[in-house]
Amino acid sequence: MKNIDVCLTPELLQQYDLKEKIVVVIDILRASSCMVSGFANGVKEIVPVSTLEECKDLQNQGYLAAAERNGSKATGFDMGNSPFEYLEEKVKGEKIAVTTTNGTLAINKSLAAKEILIGAFLNLGVLTAYLQNKEEDIIVLCAGWKGKFNLEDTLFAGALCHRLKNYFEFACDAPLAAEAMYLTAKKDMMAYMQDSSHAKRLAKLDVVKDIEFCIQESIYDVIPYLSGKALVAKR
Repeated sequence: MKNIDVCLTPELLQQYDLKEKIVVVIDILRASSCMVSGFANGVKEIVPVSTLEECKDLQNQGYLAAAERNGSKATGFDMGNSPFEYLEEKVKGEKIAVTTTNGTLAINKSLAAKEILIGAFLNLGVLTAYLQNKEEDIIVLCAGWKGKFNLEDTLFAGALCHRLKNYFEFACDAPLAAEAMYLTAKKDMMAYMQDSSHAKRLAKLDVVKDIEFCIQESIYDVIPYLSGKALVAKR
C-alpha cells in the first residue's frame, strides 16, 4: 500500500529516499502560508532561493523581492514574510523572489523528489483532495526552525495525515505522533500554539494577526508546485 511519512525537520531529510516521491513542504509561520496566499491573490510565479544574495540578484532583474531572516524583513527588499503583504494589489500578476530562514531552504533540499507541493492550513482541503488519489508515496516535510523541530508545522502534518489515513498507510511513528498532536490541538489551535517558540517569537514582533490568519483551514483552492526553478499554482 502507498504510504505517507512526516519528516520533522530538513536536517532529517537525508534519511529519506525522495526518488519518485511527492514532497509536501510546509512552513506554516509563515513562508508556505504566504505562498498559498500570494497565488490565491494572482501572483504569477514565486522563485524560492536560499540566500539573500540570490534574492537581491532577482530583485535587480525586476522581480519583487521578499526576504526574511529571524522573523523580520531583511533590509533592502520589497517585502517581508507576512501573508498580508501577499494579499496586496501590487503582487497581482508579478513574479516574486523569496528567501526565508526555513521554508525556502526546505524546498531547495527537496529537489530530488518527483513532485514538490506547498502546503498550509489555508489550502488543506484542496491539497487533501489532490493527494488522496495519487499513487506515489508522500513525505510531509516540516521546515522547522533552523534545523530543529517546531510545533506548528508538525500540527499541519498531523492534519494532513489525518485526512489521508484512509488512502495512505502511516510509514512510521512520526505521522502517528503528528496526528495525535493535531487531534488534541484542533479544538483551539491558537491556545495550543501560544507557548510555541515561533509563536512567542512572532508575538514579540507584534504580528500575532499573522498567526491567527495562518491557522485558518481551507480558505484557498490553490496548490503551489515547483516547475523548474519557480513555483506556480495548480487551480
